[in-house]
Amino acid sequence: MKADAIKLDGKKAGSVELDDAIFGLEPRADILHRVVRWQRNNAQAGTHKVKTRSEVSYSTKKIYRQKGTGGARHGARSAPIFRGGGVYKGPTPRSHGHDLPKKVRKLGLMHALSAKANAGELVILDDIAVKDVKTKALAAQVRELGWKRALIIDGAEINADFAKAARNIAGLDVLPSMGANVYDILKRDTLVITKAGLEALEARLK
Repeated sequence: MKADAIKLDGKKAGSVELDDAIFGLEPRADILHRVVRWQRNNAQAGTHKVKTRSEVSYSTKKIYRQKGTGGARHGARSAPIFRGGGVYKGPTPRSHGHDLPKKVRKLGLMHALSAKANAGELVILDDIAVKDVKTKALAAQVRELGWKRALIIDGAEINADFAKAARNIAGLDVLPSMGANVYDILKRDTLVITKAGLEALEARLK
């Protein structure tokens, strides 16, 4: 599959050959869902915590005598049925992450790239070298290109000048090829891949 490449100023920069095994698949929602769920669960902090009966700050003195009150027998005010007492079987810190086979993760990334290509939301960029390291100048170029919510994937390393100019532009994310992931690709309206990023991604997914 062939795709046109452009420069940052919007001018044409020839064309590139896209691997059909990576960009020509029929996107499967079930695989994309599994990978996104795996990513978000691994990112969840899981620091929720409540105090149990042994942790609340209360005296352990028996609150009233065992017999003769006409009420239930209790030993301490920290029991879960009392206001301010410990919580019974409440949440404790834990990991929400789960395993996902490497093959499924790899397949998910390929389907995410194919989804963007099929939707016409994939842009191939010649390179992201900037002459003027100014956020204002880059923001104007991004506006002219019509990228409102875009993810840019570069090669093994991100161009330092471009990263510096782009870091304060709302809706624009920049990642190296190894940082490319399904969640970030799908949540942006436009996926921009440099030629260097394209080579690195194809090498990673073959």
